[in-house]
Amino acid sequence: MDRLGSRCPLPGYPRPSVLVCLLILTASFLTYPMLRTLSLQLHSAVTGSYVSGTYSIVFVNCPNEQIARDIARAILDKKLAASVNILPKASSLYFWNGEIEEATEILLLIKTKTSKVRMLSSYVRLVHPFEIPEVFSLPMDQGDVHYLKWLEEGMEED
Repeated sequence: MDRLGSRCPLPGYPRPSVLVCLLILTASFLTYPMLRTLSLQLHSAVTGSYVSGTYSIVFVNCPNEQIARDIARAILDKKLAASVNILPKASSLYFWNGEIEEATEILLLIKTKTSKVRMLSSYVRLVHPFEIPEVFSLPMDQGDVHYLKWLEEGMEED
């Protein structure tokens, strides 16, 4: 009788094999982003090819050139990016408090690793004078291999 009870689950309880399958599926789902990133990095290292999306360009608007330079320099000092372009005098129109506003702003184009975008965004929000700074990124699809290697080297910790 004991052997029969060990093979047949009690009514209302799932079979142990169902629980194991659910556990494996949950673990796979939760670790997929990390495993995908690691496999893409391994592929890139072995083949020497660029994996689309490894690097990103982050856009940040600043109220004036001095603030733009200060933010750009701090980002580079913290190795959150390898390069920042400062584009002067972008005309901006936007809604603020229900009204259409106009301003002349300075645009930062920040080149960084996609894995650093979240940390970079947090830092910009911390130091930026705007209540809600414009911070968004686009992944780089392709690029010159030598330039991309230079980007990587520019963000290496000392």
